[in-house]
Formats: sequence, structure tokens, C-alpha cells
Amino acid sequence: MKVGDIISWEKVFTVEEVQAFTQLSGDSGVHHVIPDERGRLTVQGLLTATLPTKIGGDFNVLASHMTFHFLRPVFTGDSIQCDVQIETYNEVSDTRIEIEATFTCKNQLDKVVLNGSFAGIIKDKRV
Repeated sequence: MKVGDIISWEKVFTVEEVQAFTQLSGDSGVHHVIPDERGRLTVQGLLTATLPTKIGGDFNVLASHMTFHFLRPVFTGDSIQCDVQIETYNEVSDTRIEIEATFTCKNQLDKVVLNGSFAGIIKDKRV
């Protein structure tokens, strides 16, 4: 991993995932539990935010802070691609790396639904 690298992950959220997240989080706004006229549920913002956190988890990032900007709704059945770009990658020691990254999540219509950033450390640089 180096500055400038882009790591991508794509996911389609299902009704079952929104229902499970509703139970887990308690975020049961009517738009998360009653389908719209097209049969879709609105995906919780923090469920959508699991896309960049999944990528961070793949590289053992322990986040110290995260910023999210929710720009458009995400619905069940939408295909969301998250691109994480490495902005800072600083090897502090043999076992500690400081990392900062930005991310953009777009739907199947190429519309940005979420963007933001995160920073933290990687404790084991063998990743």
C-alpha cells in the first residue's frame, strides 16, 4: 500500500440487511421499515458507511476518526461502489503505520451518495 493507491469495494444492500441493521442499531425510521412505491427500503446511513470501514478492516486499520458526508439516499437493490484513496502512509516504526484516506461511494447511476475520510494506524505492517 502506498500514497495514491485506490482500493475499491462494491455491494448491493438487501432488504434483509436493512432489517437486521434496524434490529441491531434501533434505527427504525419509517423509511427503513416501510417500502416505498417501488418496494425499496432506504438503507441507513451508517449501514452505507460500512463500505469504507470494510476496506479499512481488510488492512487492519484501527481508526482514530472518521468523517462522513451523506449526499443522497441509498435504497435496497442499489449497487454502491466505494473507492478509498490512500492520502498518507507513514511508517512510524517496524510495527506501526499512520494512515489517512479519503473515500467516495457512488451508486449504479454514478451519483455520489457518500464521501468522507478516515485516519488511524496499522499496528502490523506485514499487511
